[in-house]
Amino acid sequence: PVAALHDGQQFLVEKYSLSLIPSISLMDTNYRPIQDTRVLAMGASEFTAQSSLPAVPVELKTISQQLWKGTQFLNQDFTRNNLLTQRQNYPYPIIHLATHAEFRPGAASNSYIQLWGDEQLHLGQMRQLGWNDPPVELLVLSACRTAVGDKNAELGFAGLAVAAGAKSALASVWYVSDEGTLGLMTEFYTQLNNAKIKAEALQQAQLAMLRGEVVIAEGQLRGTAARGAVVLPSELGKFENQNLSHPYYWAGFMMIGSPW
Repeated sequence: PVAALHDGQQFLVEKYSLSLIPSISLMDTNYRPIQDTRVLAMGASEFTAQSSLPAVPVELKTISQQLWKGTQFLNQDFTRNNLLTQRQNYPYPIIHLATHAEFRPGAASNSYIQLWGDEQLHLGQMRQLGWNDPPVELLVLSACRTAVGDKNAELGFAGLAVAAGAKSALASVWYVSDEGTLGLMTEFYTQLNNAKIKAEALQQAQLAMLRGEVVIAEGQLRGTAARGAVVLPSELGKFENQNLSHPYYWAGFMMIGSPW
């Protein structure tokens, strides 16, 4: 990941806020503040054929009720139809999806974002979700390898979403951890409240983790937010005194599309 490039003295993210822009000519260059907007937060923590993600319920609740104003849907309510219905009912500028995902080269059906049960969102369906109607200012794909692509789908799910009308997408380029992603995402939304642009919010969140300001200790996730610590479920107790400063935890996520 670009953020983790190191010149022998510091990481690139310590000098710059970063964004990967697939096409300047197709990018929406208008600036719209999103601090007073609402977020639609959806995700799954329980799966039939994959490991559980106990941090997801905490992530959705913290983002939609403490750090931002919004609505959350978990597990059985995390379906393609409900995503479309909620966006028809209200034009959420921020969409946050937290779950398992995988990119595999080849046919579009090989790659997926896991919804509830056996339902999956495949690469070919990303363009059908109408990310520009209503307009999505920021799509957050809080899952593994959602910005990995090939010659047929540059930048994977994130790239296709931006091409289909989402102004910006926050997505990952490798396998990410449940607890590290919780730390980064909660810190990102904390920073998004004050940052001038989205790429700067990501930079500040990554720097907070690098500096050891985001930690798991005494059953809590502690960050820089004035709201205080987030109480974690018992399933995350094994991560007691977890140090999230290693690039593995924060460098995998990138801003795709407009940096602002």
